[in-house]
Amino acid sequence: MGRPSRGRQRIEIRRIEEGGRLQVTFSKRKSGLQKKAAELSLLCGSPVAVIVFSPGRKVFALGSPSVDHVLRRHAPPIPSEGEEDGLLPALQDGDVMSSSAIADRAEVENIVRRTEETKARSVAEKARMDAVGKAVRQAAAKAGRRFWWEADSGVLGDAELPGFAKALRRLRPQGQPAAPFGLAVGFC
Repeated sequence: MGRPSRGRQRIEIRRIEEGGRLQVTFSKRKSGLQKKAAELSLLCGSPVAVIVFSPGRKVFALGSPSVDHVLRRHAPPIPSEGEEDGLLPALQDGDVMSSSAIADRAEVENIVRRTEETKARSVAEKARMDAVGKAVRQAAAKAGRRFWWEADSGVLGDAELPGFAKALRRLRPQGQPAAPFGLAVGFC
């Protein structure tokens, strides 16, 4: 059995000396940083460039629309011979690695779209349940009953009955438990 997880505790920021742990931590944090940068670029529409140097002296770069575009826009050109287009030397020598941790733009857009659709459905369902609850409370008050679950189900419409049944099912675990060992309790 492995050692127990520390969960999401705040950890002290200090240099990791052990090589294996250093590489694993770098990989996790690099992918998290790149995911956040890609999401920020997608959701805000802003140009983003992230350049990360690994402990093994490799350069990892992510840019939207591209690292070169962002650097040209925000950084002054580097006056030096032998450098093409004012790019940093580290970005020219082929050590730039593409990250497999970043989902392509279409996948991220699809996830954002599905999240928005789910939120919209959730809001619509909540509004519908509120309307059903209001109708049940009105029916209970009209019949002179004190609690909403005492409402006359015959007064409720066809559209309101499934919501009322669902609310009753949610209420049951909070009240008295069902009859034990298969005993059926019926009302005459």
